[in-house]
Amino acid sequence: MNIAEHVELAARSAPLRAAIVFEGRMLTYEALNLCSSALADSLRRKGVKRGERVALYLPNIPAFALAYVAVLKAGAIAVSINSLFKSEEVSYILLDATPKVVFTVADLLPNLRPDEHPGIEHVVLCEGVAPGADSLDDWLAAGSGAFPAEDMDPDEPAALLYSSGTTGFPKGVTLTHNNIITNIRTAARYSGYKAADRLALFLPLFHVFGQNYIMNAGFEAGATLVLFRRFVPELVLRAIGGERITMFFGVPTIYIALLSANVPKKALATVRYFFSAAATMPQEISRRWAETYGQPVYEGYGLTECSPFAAYNHVSRHKFGSVGTAVENFQVKIVDDNDKEVARGQWGEIVIKGPGVMKGYWNKPKDTEFALRGGWLHSGDIGRMDEDDYIFIVDRVKDMINVSGFKVWPAEVENALYRHPALKELAVYGVPDPVKGERVRAAVVLKDGASATADELIAYCRERLAVYKAPARIDFVKDLPKSATGKILKRVLREQAVSDE
Repeated sequence: MNIAEHVELAARSAPLRAAIVFEGRMLTYEALNLCSSALADSLRRKGVKRGERVALYLPNIPAFALAYVAVLKAGAIAVSINSLFKSEEVSYILLDATPKVVFTVADLLPNLRPDEHPGIEHVVLCEGVAPGADSLDDWLAAGSGAFPAEDMDPDEPAALLYSSGTTGFPKGVTLTHNNIITNIRTAARYSGYKAADRLALFLPLFHVFGQNYIMNAGFEAGATLVLFRRFVPELVLRAIGGERITMFFGVPTIYIALLSANVPKKALATVRYFFSAAATMPQEISRRWAETYGQPVYEGYGLTECSPFAAYNHVSRHKFGSVGTAVENFQVKIVDDNDKEVARGQWGEIVIKGPGVMKGYWNKPKDTEFALRGGWLHSGDIGRMDEDDYIFIVDRVKDMINVSGFKVWPAEVENALYRHPALKELAVYGVPDPVKGERVRAAVVLKDGASATADELIAYCRERLAVYKAPARIDFVKDLPKSATGKILKRVLREQAVSDE
């Protein structure tokens, strides 16, 4: 068993089909397979053994897919590093994962400090040049294109993907070949990937959504990835028609941005399927999208720790505001603080069991034991389940606001505020209060040309929600802090709010 076999299979069945389209260039499945084999052979010749780590500190360029497949073919473990990380953040992961080789680009090279990590034997540049650095072309030329994928045990690690670190130091989520293979096959089947499909891929490849749900599942189906360095609306919209993109994958903030820009329906005419994950889609945004474009945004749910796909809002019955039901071979339930399942309709922590659930956190046995206690992955997400087994995300455990003993879930307040016609984007979060423990605060971005006052928005909330749930303060901002995947960073907002007071 080896994840990389999906590229080998596609190269045999459709060698001249485009695997990747990028900035006017095309890489066929035959070329991807030959080049990844040559690179895998070079990794072996350079001393990389089965089970050793190889880091990918790369932006969204074809070399990411090439290096990823090569590492897996060689039986090594692919370590993904956020391409937005700076030197200290990169150093933390290098110390934890101890890779022997790092693939990167010249622009990111200043953030690497190989002299501080003697275990790194080679730094390979995949774009740009730098004195004394190895080049990807040289490594490709030195290897044999006949190198086949190593036969791996299903439970052997294949990838380390580091959690975002928004609540502390990142943890290396260890995913096995079986975790990923079963998950991408399920993703491709539920989302209905076909070999003729062309998938928009602008989400970061270092993240599990882009890496597994789009890239690996796309390769599994033998489809074409239309790759972008990042989400630039005008470039992506132009490519939708020019490259005949049929499947569009985003996070809620991207759908919010497209709605706010009043993108015409004809600009999305070739897209047959829209999908959102990685953060909870506000129900109002989901409804507005369906009304505007005549198609729903299908939603999935999961975590890096389950490869990531665990639930899907099914094609046969789409429920607004839900992330759907557990996918095949997965179980999802809602539990209380004592890990006892709660009644339908009641909220509690979402726990997950299934073949995609991680092997554990790299070098962190205590964290692994806590996350997987009782044989269930504890998500840290609060949700409820209806009588039809559909899951509704309430919020993250860490985001819950305690106002004088009353629980306030930011997502509920956000959904109410999103109905206000002047608001483009927003975030609700809690800040310390000496009397109430915490109070509700919101940061909002107005639509172009729109106006509203803080008092007006607070009153708007009070009319629709219990008074204690309404923000005590609303700040107007130009934009909201976001992670590389488009998640709004409430941690940053909280820190800024505390420093303001």
